[in-house]
Amino acid sequence: MSQEPANRNSASQEPANRELLSRTALGVFRLNGQFLSVSERLARPAGLTAAWWQVLGAVLREDLPVSGIARTMGMTRQGVQRVADLLVGKGLAEYVPNPAHRRAKLLRPTDEGRAAVRRIDPGHTALAARLAAELGEERFAETVRVLDQLSVAMEAVAEE
Repeated sequence: MSQEPANRNSASQEPANRELLSRTALGVFRLNGQFLSVSERLARPAGLTAAWWQVLGAVLREDLPVSGIARTMGMTRQGVQRVADLLVGKGLAEYVPNPAHRRAKLLRPTDEGRAAVRRIDPGHTALAARLAAELGEERFAETVRVLDQLSVAMEAVAEE
């Protein structure tokens, strides 16, 4: 008997939840487009594209295999492989042996790749300051927390 009201309440929430999911997805898609657009503008003067910057950014702290970059950045493995090969061809990154897996080499930025990313830093810093001023630092930090929580929740439901 205690199950019945919960089920009715859950069923009545379905349209609202579906609307929330749709609005969230559309907002994230729009935000992704906005981030890609501004990233292209920031990266272009450094001789990079947004995708190149994204992949280089993933390996600034530690060398990673292509599959690890794809997981971290939410990209396809094939897309990361294509960008990684271009970065290596341009001398912005290099493949190094992976002690954990003979065939899955690690991607590492070269000094030239690190320098290119550093050239983006002033614009990146200015954008961060403008967003913090627009949102307020507390709301900016809360936005990051909520997006992290949403990402974890999406991973959990995707595994079901």
